[in-house]
Amino acid sequence: MAISILVADDDEIIRVGFQHLLAGTEINIEGTATSGEELIEKCNVRKFDVVMVDVRLGSLDGFTAVQRLQTDGHHFPVIFFSALDNPNYLARSLALGAVGFMLKSETRDRWIEAIGKAASGNSTWNREELRKMTGAVSVARQAPSLDIPLTQRETDVVRLLAAGMTNREISDALKISYETVKEHVQNILRKVGVIDRTQAAVWAVRKRIV
Repeated sequence: MAISILVADDDEIIRVGFQHLLAGTEINIEGTATSGEELIEKCNVRKFDVVMVDVRLGSLDGFTAVQRLQTDGHHFPVIFFSALDNPNYLARSLALGAVGFMLKSETRDRWIEAIGKAASGNSTWNREELRKMTGAVSVARQAPSLDIPLTQRETDVVRLLAAGMTNREISDALKISYETVKEHVQNILRKVGVIDRTQAAVWAVRKRIV
């Protein structure tokens, strides 16, 4: 049975690469998107069996685009992917209900298997990924339910942190010093009641800060 998918990636080489990777299979790329905005537009027009989304899609990242679609009532199997094995990416993917997170470097057989599972309504998460993320999700659920008094700057930092940015990238994006970012991150962890960035990222998603 043919599987229709949409591939969202702002890099043409990656989009063409998926065409070659999946050639000769029952998986058909019936839609592509080069930005978060285009992803939303395409998913508003038609339904795909599986939607594959690059984490970074320019000004509107893949996570935010999918979250907006979910808020508007769209629910579909989504696989997030990235070139980076960033635990924050796994955490946000899991928190958003994605059926999996894949590295772009995965083998052809692994991609075909994952897409097939997703189209059948099954998860593609492996035990190691779930083991790493279970603790973060559990802690985020146990974090205080009261409103956390984050400052505006701390809110800006936690949003970028949840997007998978490093302290250096956050520093560049907000035009503040690296040391100031480190201080904000420590304050966020203390206020939220979590011990690392991954747990903070999951907390931010669950609180709809991002």
